[in-house]
Amino acid sequence: MLKSQLLHPQILESLGRAGHTSRILIADGNYPASTTLGPNAKLVSLNLSPGVVSCTDVLTSLISAVPVEQANVMAYASEGSYALDADPPIWNDYRSIFNQTDIKLELEPIERFAFYDTARQPDVALVIATADQRVYANLLLTIGVVFPNKTQ
Repeated sequence: MLKSQLLHPQILESLGRAGHTSRILIADGNYPASTTLGPNAKLVSLNLSPGVVSCTDVLTSLISAVPVEQANVMAYASEGSYALDADPPIWNDYRSIFNQTDIKLELEPIERFAFYDTARQPDVALVIATADQRVYANLLLTIGVVFPNKTQ
């Protein structure tokens, strides 16, 4: 029986096969995950019903299992029908989750179409499709290094 925060067997398998600099995409409910999947990425669909499972739920579980050294978000539009005047509220949720776990990261935006291109690269090991309905909730994490325990 597992005691960790993360229990999903397919996600654990994918993380076990990934390594330093591999990437994980947490995709919101609008992201075209099945049609933009990279050549090495495993797709895990957690989109049960609108809003369930959320990107923040997935992030909280993932950071209990792997170190994260970089976090990229899809840059929001400043014009047009998807325009925002300020950071999407979910970005503050991500920052709060990182701060609660002492992960010192800045969210680094990537332009929308460049984000799609980045998320389909060979270094993406895992795509987790959620049903999160919040806009600009896509989050691309880069796995960091697990350092040796100094007491061993």
